[in-house]
Amino acid sequence: MPLEIPVQFNIARHFIDAPAENHPERTAILGEPAPVTYGELQRLVNRAGNALRGLECGVGDRVLIVLPDSAEFVAAFFGAAKIGAVAVPVNSMTRASDFGYYLADCGARVAIVHASALAEFLSVGGAETLSHLVVVGETTASRAAAANVWRWADWLDGASDDMEPLPTDSGMTAFFLYTSGSGGAPKAAVHKHKDMLVTSTSFAHGVLGLRPDDRTFSVSKLFFAYGLGGGMYFPLSVGASTVLNPERPRPERIMDLVRRHRPTVFFAVPTIYALLLREIDAGLAADFSSVRLAVSAGEALPPEIFEQYRRRFGLEIIDGIGSTEMLHMFISNRPGEARAGTCGVEVPNYEAQIVDDNGLADIQGEIGNLWVQGQSAFAGYWNKPELTERARRGNWVVTGDKFFRDPDGFYHYCGRSDDMLKVAGMWVSPGEVENALLSHAAIAEAALVGATDGAGLTKPVSFVILRPGIAPTAPLAEGIRAHVRRLLPSYKCPQDIRFLQELPKTPTGKIQRFRLRELLGR
Repeated sequence: MPLEIPVQFNIARHFIDAPAENHPERTAILGEPAPVTYGELQRLVNRAGNALRGLECGVGDRVLIVLPDSAEFVAAFFGAAKIGAVAVPVNSMTRASDFGYYLADCGARVAIVHASALAEFLSVGGAETLSHLVVVGETTASRAAAANVWRWADWLDGASDDMEPLPTDSGMTAFFLYTSGSGGAPKAAVHKHKDMLVTSTSFAHGVLGLRPDDRTFSVSKLFFAYGLGGGMYFPLSVGASTVLNPERPRPERIMDLVRRHRPTVFFAVPTIYALLLREIDAGLAADFSSVRLAVSAGEALPPEIFEQYRRRFGLEIIDGIGSTEMLHMFISNRPGEARAGTCGVEVPNYEAQIVDDNGLADIQGEIGNLWVQGQSAFAGYWNKPELTERARRGNWVVTGDKFFRDPDGFYHYCGRSDDMLKVAGMWVSPGEVENALLSHAAIAEAALVGATDGAGLTKPVSFVILRPGIAPTAPLAEGIRAHVRRLLPSYKCPQDIRFLQELPKTPTGKIQRFRLRELLGR
């Protein structure tokens, strides 16, 4: 039974105005540099929206947001949505070439950029097409392009802190979210005002049971679909508080924020959970006593990491899978019922199926292609109709992930379709082998890729990061291979073990397997 969605709906009205009117003095943002109440946040959003209107920014105009996690990010995002413009958040710590790509691709008229990213932002072509540039924070960088430049404080000065939202249709475009670009150039998934209502109702309320007294902390950043939910609109949807971290997610910083702000719901990706364990083993102090729910997404959570958090901290990590195209989680475990090594079952209001390569549905107990449908599905990729057509099958979204479903209905992630290996004529899931590697006492992180031998055959090769204090040696590599052989059939076992100091990852924490394949010369 689909959710009832109002014909007229504006996300700024729902996530900002409504909670501010009900409890203006309640703290909305707990993070740095100072707390912000719901009333203060509403006024900041309204001033940003009015200031955008003052730049003649209107319905459908794209507003590029290049900001760290902060009250200014929230204000810019919802200020744009409130007037019917389109918010386009991107990673503020990325490279100049990426900024040039985003500008050219989305065609933004206005960019709101943090001072820390300004020099990089201005160093590429494309910025001159902007009508206006707003700079947050102090900077000495010069401006050579033709756009008008505003300092955030001056820009907001004089803008009214009172504003009625544009009565937008729930199906009107509200924001773009760029994919991580693991399969080519990043693509902007187009999302509508209604989509945040669907995901917050279905996952934040229907699975996590978020409450007004919760404090959320998302290690994943707000430009990332997973972080945008956990760190921004999920807590706002129930009048809860969020911890925002404008800095890089270093282990010491993460644990310091957890200690000081005492979050009750913690969102991170498997890479971060593994990194924290490694640093804790090396002596980092960790206190998760305030956390009632730990959530994981982005990649499948290895069972060994799940078990270590349960043993050490009494935390049951709720693993699931979502995507930028679906905005957030569509399959998830449930609190109190999580099964290690699985992504759980369908989130309320979503439907999934596993199909073969011919698109025939409902493969029972076999590895196949995961398709999903729900009311938060993206409208398409901005200006990329051919890619949109490949990703959509009617109402179904083709995820590009390989899964199988067990007899209890739990979904098991096997890998990205282009990461699966065929060894000796049989499919090998990188995730299955990586889980076996992680059960070895010496290994902190692991990744498996395929290498082609002289005869043109594929062989599995693993890259591993060792725990602190353990030295890489040939006998250790052989011991690791023997350990995996005891757990898995021989054709799945890595034929070579490579030791690294760190694994290459995207800004959202996903392993860049193509970089590892490059190390192998293919």
